[in-house]
Amino acid sequence: MTTDPIADMLTRIRNALGARHLKVDIPASRLKMEIARILKDEGYIANYKPTEEGSRKYIRIYLRYTSPGNVPVISKIERVSRPGCRVYVGGSKIPRVLGGLGVNILTTPRGVMTGRDARKSGVGGEILCQVW
Repeated sequence: MTTDPIADMLTRIRNALGARHLKVDIPASRLKMEIARILKDEGYIANYKPTEEGSRKYIRIYLRYTSPGNVPVISKIERVSRPGCRVYVGGSKIPRVLGGLGVNILTTPRGVMTGRDARKSGVGGEILCQVW
């Protein structure tokens, strides 16, 4: 059992991209499903789907690569808020990732959303991770 399941998810994605895998299986939870949904909506992954093997539930994430050179679309994916040091921001203080080229994923009172959507809605929350 891991103490930080979100960091485990991001590390599995990072490792699969480094090994040039087409897909990666991650133990499922509702928060991880929402993170996968945002990654798909923002175009960082090709697709995702919930799967089951026996009694265990997984999220199968299909990774995305660029056509020439087979370079991963995700350059970097990193955890911001950790169990030992939570990072909370207000709606007007949400940082931009690489001047708007990347995306940060927040958990807010209105659900899991990107930093851009949270800024538009005027809600703050905990910054889970950054992707670019």
